[in-house]
Amino acid sequence: MKAAQLIGPRNFEIVDVPTPEVSSGNCLVQIESWSICGSDIRNTYGTVLNEEEYPFEPGHPGHEIAGTVVESFSDEFNSGDRVIVLPQGDIGVVEYIEALPGRMIRIPDEGGFDEWLMCQPSGTVLYACQQIGTLLGKNVVVIGQGAIGLSFTAMIARSGAQKVIAADLFDYRLAYSKQFGATHTVNPSKEQLQEAVVDILGGQKPDVVIEAAGYTDTLNAALNLVTSFGTVVMFGIQQRSPEHDFVIPIEFRDFRNKNARLVSMAAGHTGDVRTHIETMIELKQRGWWDPAEMITHRVGFDDVKQAYDMYTDRADGMVKVVMER
Repeated sequence: MKAAQLIGPRNFEIVDVPTPEVSSGNCLVQIESWSICGSDIRNTYGTVLNEEEYPFEPGHPGHEIAGTVVESFSDEFNSGDRVIVLPQGDIGVVEYIEALPGRMIRIPDEGGFDEWLMCQPSGTVLYACQQIGTLLGKNVVVIGQGAIGLSFTAMIARSGAQKVIAADLFDYRLAYSKQFGATHTVNPSKEQLQEAVVDILGGQKPDVVIEAAGYTDTLNAALNLVTSFGTVVMFGIQQRSPEHDFVIPIEFRDFRNKNARLVSMAAGHTGDVRTHIETMIELKQRGWWDPAEMITHRVGFDDVKQAYDMYTDRADGMVKVVMER
């Protein structure tokens, strides 16, 4: 079977590897659609790591995948079922994968694999929103309007927030923010973020700030922005490098004195990795919000390097790019 192997910085090649042999209780899934997460870029693809770390195991990095069960040794799934798969070790950029039933989510028979696949990243955002508590009447700022930030914007706008302020350095992303429900947008490259937010809120600071960009400056901006007794959600992934492994400085004193709450969020590492994705699928079916609206580009599997480069460079108005069989 085909697999994508990272052999150097930003350098994939397509290699041939054995199709997995499936253990009792598991399933063999033929992957039909692959998507890229920001963590794939920040942790691995988009940074230059030590030479001895290459090549990576074929299929890494990638964990947003959906396909069809072609062989089942599970009581829960049957051959022909369409599923989202949460691969172990982010080894997902492959044609076939051995999938564990506890890390599979059934998707409807209608519609494209790619559109249901978008329920995976958006499901993690749904989980984060559940941890915040009620958003009714709250003023919320979402820093970063990539796929995760846009998902926050869409869900918060539909959850009764009073004002939803989206912040990003790219105007094309802010245009999506308005489509998805943001009441206001701010481009920090053109105006000072805190001043703009306080002006929008009539002199007040926001009740909730979501950090979905993943930079030291944006995390500290979130800590500074939030009102006293408010909430900051730390969702963004920091860039990895050979010099430091996700260690960043924060402006501690002022944030502590606010008695604000800091919520650290890694929804993929919870004890139940399926329920929030299943809930997102149900909400999409009901028409509450369709995360497939974030898909801007589609390419073939053999164009994996193009897809990852497009995501890394934010090229051509890209929000979400998917690869298809």
